[in-house]
Amino acid sequence: MSQFFAPRVTNQLLSALPVVERRRVMAASEMVELVFGTTLCERDQALQFAYFPLRGFISWLAVVDNHPALEVGMIGNEGMLGCSLLLDVDSAPMNALVQGAGSALRVPRAAMLQLLTDNPTLTRILHRYMHVVGMQLSQAIACMCFHEIEARLARWLLMTHDRAHADHFFLTHQFLADMLGVRRSAVTLAAGALQERGLIHYNRGDIEMISRHGLLNACCECYAVQLADHARYVHC
Repeated sequence: MSQFFAPRVTNQLLSALPVVERRRVMAASEMVELVFGTTLCERDQALQFAYFPLRGFISWLAVVDNHPALEVGMIGNEGMLGCSLLLDVDSAPMNALVQGAGSALRVPRAAMLQLLTDNPTLTRILHRYMHVVGMQLSQAIACMCFHEIEARLARWLLMTHDRAHADHFFLTHQFLADMLGVRRSAVTLAAGALQERGLIHYNRGDIEMISRHGLLNACCECYAVQLADHARYVHC
Protein backbone atom coordinates (compact mmCIF):
# COMPACT_ATOMS: atom_id res chain seq x y z
CA MET A 1 0.00 0.00 0.00
CA SER A 2 1.31 3.42 -0.92
CA GLN A 3 2.81 5.69 1.72
CA PHE A 4 0.49 8.42 0.38
CA PHE A 5 -2.58 6.31 1.14
CA ALA A 6 -5.57 7.11 3.36
CA PRO A 7 -7.47 9.57 1.14
CA ARG A 8 -11.10 10.37 1.68
CA VAL A 9 -12.93 8.14 -0.78
CA THR A 10 -14.55 10.21 -3.50
CA ASN A 11 -14.97 7.56 -6.17
CA GLN A 12 -18.72 7.00 -6.43
CA LEU A 13 -18.49 3.26 -7.08
CA LEU A 14 -16.36 2.70 -3.98
CA SER A 15 -18.52 5.01 -1.91
CA ALA A 16 -21.52 2.81 -2.74
CA LEU A 17 -19.86 -0.26 -1.21
CA PRO A 18 -20.45 -1.57 2.30
CA VAL A 19 -17.71 -0.40 4.65
CA VAL A 20 -16.06 -3.84 4.86
CA GLU A 21 -15.80 -4.26 1.10
CA ARG A 22 -14.65 -0.69 0.59
CA ARG A 23 -11.85 -1.19 3.08
CA ARG A 24 -10.73 -4.32 1.27
CA VAL A 25 -10.51 -2.47 -2.04
CA MET A 26 -8.64 0.41 -0.48
CA ALA A 27 -6.21 -1.93 1.29
CA ALA A 28 -5.38 -3.53 -2.08
CA SER A 29 -4.94 -0.13 -3.75
CA GLU A 30 -2.26 2.48 -4.05
CA MET A 31 -2.78 6.16 -4.69
CA VAL A 32 -1.33 7.27 -8.02
CA GLU A 33 -1.20 10.53 -9.90
CA LEU A 34 -3.07 10.78 -13.18
CA VAL A 35 -0.70 12.75 -15.39
CA PHE A 36 -2.20 14.62 -18.34
CA GLY A 37 -1.41 12.91 -21.64
CA THR A 38 -0.50 9.53 -20.12
CA THR A 39 -1.78 6.43 -21.90
CA LEU A 40 -3.00 3.99 -19.25
CA CYS A 41 -3.79 1.13 -21.61
CA GLU A 42 -3.97 0.38 -25.33
CA ARG A 43 -6.39 -1.67 -27.35
CA ASP A 44 -5.68 -5.42 -27.28
CA GLN A 45 -2.82 -4.94 -24.80
CA ALA A 46 -2.90 -6.68 -21.43
CA LEU A 47 -4.54 -4.78 -18.59
CA GLN A 48 -2.09 -4.53 -15.72
CA PHE A 49 -4.23 -2.41 -13.39
CA ALA A 50 -7.74 -1.25 -12.62
CA TYR A 51 -8.19 2.45 -11.83
CA PHE A 52 -10.78 4.15 -9.65
CA PRO A 53 -10.38 7.90 -10.35
CA LEU A 54 -10.80 10.31 -7.45
CA ARG A 55 -10.08 13.50 -9.34
CA GLY A 56 -9.31 14.10 -13.01
CA PHE A 57 -10.67 12.06 -15.89
CA ILE A 58 -9.75 9.49 -18.51
CA SER A 59 -10.97 9.29 -22.11
CA TRP A 60 -11.78 6.13 -24.03
CA LEU A 61 -10.36 6.64 -27.52
CA ALA A 62 -11.28 4.72 -30.66
CA VAL A 63 -8.40 4.66 -33.14
CA VAL A 64 -8.88 4.19 -36.88
CA ASP A 65 -5.96 4.18 -39.32
CA ASN A 66 -5.04 7.60 -40.73
CA HIS A 67 -7.59 9.41 -38.56
CA PRO A 68 -7.25 11.27 -35.25
CA ALA A 69 -8.40 9.30 -32.21
CA LEU A 70 -12.10 9.81 -31.43
CA GLU A 71 -13.33 10.03 -27.87
CA VAL A 72 -16.28 7.70 -27.29
CA GLY A 73 -16.41 7.74 -23.50
CA MET A 74 -15.13 9.46 -20.38
CA ILE A 75 -14.29 8.08 -16.94
CA GLY A 76 -14.10 10.23 -13.84
CA ASN A 77 -14.85 9.65 -10.19
CA GLU A 78 -18.20 8.15 -11.15
CA GLY A 79 -16.54 5.11 -12.68
CA MET A 80 -13.66 2.71 -13.18
CA LEU A 81 -11.11 1.81 -15.81
CA GLY A 82 -10.59 -1.94 -16.19
CA CYS A 83 -14.09 -3.40 -16.40
CA SER A 84 -12.91 -6.00 -18.92
CA LEU A 85 -11.52 -7.96 -15.97
CA LEU A 86 -15.08 -8.71 -14.86
CA LEU A 87 -15.60 -10.61 -18.11
CA ASP A 88 -12.41 -12.65 -17.74
CA VAL A 89 -10.87 -10.56 -20.55
CA ASP A 90 -7.42 -9.28 -19.68
CA SER A 91 -6.98 -6.90 -22.62
CA ALA A 92 -8.27 -3.37 -23.11
CA PRO A 93 -11.08 -2.73 -25.64
CA MET A 94 -9.78 0.75 -26.54
CA ASN A 95 -7.02 3.18 -25.73
CA ALA A 96 -7.39 5.03 -22.43
CA LEU A 97 -5.74 8.45 -22.13
CA VAL A 98 -5.59 10.82 -19.16
CA GLN A 99 -7.28 14.02 -20.34
CA GLY A 100 -7.65 15.68 -16.95
CA ALA A 101 -4.87 15.49 -14.35
CA GLY A 102 -5.80 14.21 -10.90
CA SER A 103 -5.44 11.11 -8.80
CA ALA A 104 -6.79 7.56 -8.67
CA LEU A 105 -6.72 4.40 -6.64
CA ARG A 106 -4.87 1.77 -8.68
CA VAL A 107 -5.37 -1.95 -8.10
CA PRO A 108 -3.06 -4.58 -9.69
CA ARG A 109 -4.79 -7.05 -11.99
CA ALA A 110 -4.32 -10.11 -9.75
CA ALA A 111 -5.57 -8.23 -6.67
CA MET A 112 -8.59 -6.93 -8.59
CA LEU A 113 -9.54 -10.43 -9.69
CA GLN A 114 -9.34 -11.63 -6.09
CA LEU A 115 -11.46 -8.71 -4.92
CA LEU A 116 -14.11 -9.63 -7.46
CA THR A 117 -14.13 -13.18 -6.13
CA ASP A 118 -14.34 -12.21 -2.47
CA ASN A 119 -16.70 -9.21 -2.57
CA PRO A 120 -20.16 -9.81 -4.06
CA THR A 121 -21.43 -6.25 -3.72
CA LEU A 122 -18.38 -4.89 -5.54
CA THR A 123 -18.97 -7.37 -8.36
CA ARG A 124 -22.67 -6.48 -8.55
CA ILE A 125 -22.01 -2.74 -8.67
CA LEU A 126 -19.32 -3.08 -11.33
CA HIS A 127 -21.53 -5.31 -13.47
CA ARG A 128 -24.23 -2.65 -13.34
CA TYR A 129 -21.65 0.02 -14.12
CA MET A 130 -20.58 -1.98 -17.18
CA HIS A 131 -24.19 -1.98 -18.33
CA VAL A 132 -24.28 1.80 -17.99
CA VAL A 133 -21.02 2.15 -19.94
CA GLY A 134 -22.50 0.12 -22.79
CA MET A 135 -25.59 2.35 -22.81
CA GLN A 136 -23.43 5.45 -22.80
CA LEU A 137 -21.35 4.24 -25.74
CA SER A 138 -24.54 3.64 -27.73
CA GLN A 139 -25.84 7.08 -26.76
CA ALA A 140 -22.54 8.67 -27.81
CA ILE A 141 -22.79 7.11 -31.28
CA ALA A 142 -26.33 8.41 -31.75
CA CYS A 143 -25.29 11.82 -30.45
CA MET A 144 -22.46 12.09 -32.98
CA CYS A 145 -24.82 11.22 -35.82
CA PHE A 146 -27.88 13.30 -35.00
CA HIS A 147 -27.04 16.29 -32.81
CA GLU A 148 -25.60 19.68 -33.70
CA ILE A 149 -21.98 20.42 -32.84
CA GLU A 150 -22.85 23.30 -30.51
CA ALA A 151 -25.10 21.05 -28.40
CA ARG A 152 -22.50 18.27 -28.41
CA LEU A 153 -19.80 20.70 -27.31
CA ALA A 154 -21.99 21.92 -24.45
CA ARG A 155 -22.54 18.31 -23.38
CA TRP A 156 -18.80 17.58 -23.52
CA LEU A 157 -18.01 20.65 -21.43
CA LEU A 158 -20.56 19.62 -18.81
CA MET A 159 -19.13 16.10 -18.66
CA THR A 160 -15.65 17.56 -18.26
CA HIS A 161 -16.84 19.94 -15.56
CA ASP A 162 -18.40 17.06 -13.61
CA ARG A 163 -15.14 15.11 -13.58
CA ALA A 164 -12.53 17.86 -13.38
CA HIS A 165 -14.20 19.59 -10.40
CA ALA A 166 -12.90 22.89 -11.73
CA ASP A 167 -14.31 25.83 -13.69
CA HIS A 168 -11.20 26.27 -15.87
CA PHE A 169 -9.85 23.86 -18.50
CA PHE A 170 -7.16 24.18 -21.13
CA LEU A 171 -8.49 22.69 -24.35
CA THR A 172 -7.34 23.75 -27.79
CA HIS A 173 -9.69 23.91 -30.76
CA GLN A 174 -7.78 21.07 -32.40
CA PHE A 175 -8.10 18.90 -29.31
CA LEU A 176 -11.84 19.52 -29.11
CA ALA A 177 -12.20 18.84 -32.82
CA ASP A 178 -10.44 15.49 -32.43
CA MET A 179 -12.56 14.55 -29.40
CA LEU A 180 -15.81 15.45 -31.17
CA GLY A 181 -14.78 14.04 -34.55
CA VAL A 182 -15.33 17.29 -36.46
CA ARG A 183 -13.28 19.93 -38.26
CA ARG A 184 -11.45 22.55 -36.20
CA SER A 185 -13.42 25.32 -37.89
CA ALA A 186 -16.66 23.75 -36.67
CA VAL A 187 -15.44 23.81 -33.08
CA THR A 188 -14.37 27.44 -33.49
CA LEU A 189 -17.88 28.38 -34.56
CA ALA A 190 -19.56 26.33 -31.82
CA ALA A 191 -17.30 27.67 -29.06
CA GLY A 192 -17.80 31.20 -30.37
CA ALA A 193 -21.57 30.77 -30.24
CA LEU A 194 -21.44 29.55 -26.63
CA GLN A 195 -19.21 32.47 -25.72
CA GLU A 196 -21.51 35.00 -27.41
CA ARG A 197 -24.36 33.65 -25.28
CA GLY A 198 -22.29 34.25 -22.14
CA LEU A 199 -22.01 30.56 -21.24
CA ILE A 200 -18.23 30.20 -21.47
CA HIS A 201 -15.17 32.36 -21.90
CA TYR A 202 -12.65 31.00 -24.38
CA ASN A 203 -9.22 32.46 -25.13
CA ARG A 204 -6.20 30.66 -26.59
CA GLY A 205 -7.30 27.28 -25.34
CA ASP A 206 -8.34 28.43 -21.86
CA ILE A 207 -12.01 27.72 -21.21
CA GLU A 208 -13.84 29.19 -18.23
CA MET A 209 -17.30 27.95 -17.32
CA ILE A 210 -19.49 31.03 -16.88
CA SER A 211 -22.99 29.55 -16.74
CA ARG A 212 -23.50 25.87 -16.05
CA HIS A 213 -27.25 26.44 -16.11
CA GLY A 214 -26.94 27.96 -19.56
CA LEU A 215 -24.89 25.02 -20.81
CA LEU A 216 -27.54 22.65 -19.48
CA ASN A 217 -30.08 24.44 -21.64
CA ALA A 218 -27.74 24.47 -24.63
CA CYS A 219 -26.66 20.82 -24.56
CA CYS A 220 -28.45 17.92 -26.20
CA GLU A 221 -30.64 15.46 -24.31
CA CYS A 222 -27.81 12.92 -24.13
CA TYR A 223 -26.26 14.52 -21.05
CA ALA A 224 -29.41 14.10 -18.95
CA VAL A 225 -29.92 10.58 -20.29
CA GLN A 226 -26.44 9.51 -19.23
CA LEU A 227 -26.83 10.98 -15.75
CA ALA A 228 -30.18 9.24 -15.33
CA ASP A 229 -28.77 5.89 -16.48
CA HIS A 230 -25.94 6.09 -13.97
CA ALA A 231 -28.27 7.04 -11.12
CA ARG A 232 -30.77 4.31 -12.04
CA TYR A 233 -28.43 1.36 -12.42
CA VAL A 234 -25.40 2.13 -10.26
CA HIS A 235 -26.95 3.93 -7.30
CA CYS A 236 -30.25 2.08 -7.14
